[in-house]
Amino acid sequence: MWCYRGGSISTEPRINDRIRVPEVRLVGPSGEQVGIVPLAKALELAQEYDLDLVEVAANARPPVCKLMDYGKFKYESAMKAREARKNQAHTVIKEMKLRPKIDPHDYDTKKGHVVRFLKQGDKVKITIMFRGREQSRPELGYRLLQRLAEDVQDLGFVESNPKQDGRNMIMVLGPHKKKTEAMAEARQAQEARKADAKANPGRSQNAAEFDAAEADEVDAAEAPAEEAAEEHAEA
Repeated sequence: MWCYRGGSISTEPRINDRIRVPEVRLVGPSGEQVGIVPLAKALELAQEYDLDLVEVAANARPPVCKLMDYGKFKYESAMKAREARKNQAHTVIKEMKLRPKIDPHDYDTKKGHVVRFLKQGDKVKITIMFRGREQSRPELGYRLLQRLAEDVQDLGFVESNPKQDGRNMIMVLGPHKKKTEAMAEARQAQEARKADAKANPGRSQNAAEFDAAEADEVDAAEAPAEEAAEEHAEA
């Protein structure tokens, strides 16, 4: 009886002496079709070219193998995968919480966060929290959400209209700018500041700290979706 003991199953292709078939369909180093040849002959050609014999289609009959530098192939594949991950964009839903009777200073602060999120290409869930007698005045929350949507209309649009959810009222804003565009612009701005820092080494410490904070924002924007959590700004 066969028993699986928890060992990992390799996804690596079989190469050279690990290939266990009598014959293979061989592809040359430049992609040319050599044809069906005995395994011993294919291994002999691999040694002659100082390359590896790599099984690229194990389920074919006979399996397809190619002559290549396997180490170089693995390195180039890893670099392509890394570049793809770097350019992959993940839209994150941020959350901003407000009270219906928020004072002007707090409103400006909250709006500033919303502006920053939209500039980064993220959606923003706006939650108005009602307490006590405020629950009988839903129009206060509705007007506040309308005001906020108008204040940031150059950066975002109302993706989900205001709706009552228990003691809260919720609206979702979507960014006009795609996440990939926001990431690209952030990287360009960061590179421009680095170039300016080299040209002007005597700039202030505050400017250097600002660049460091911006670099952190770029890194955060490029984090994988599974590592991105919703950001909650409490009222």
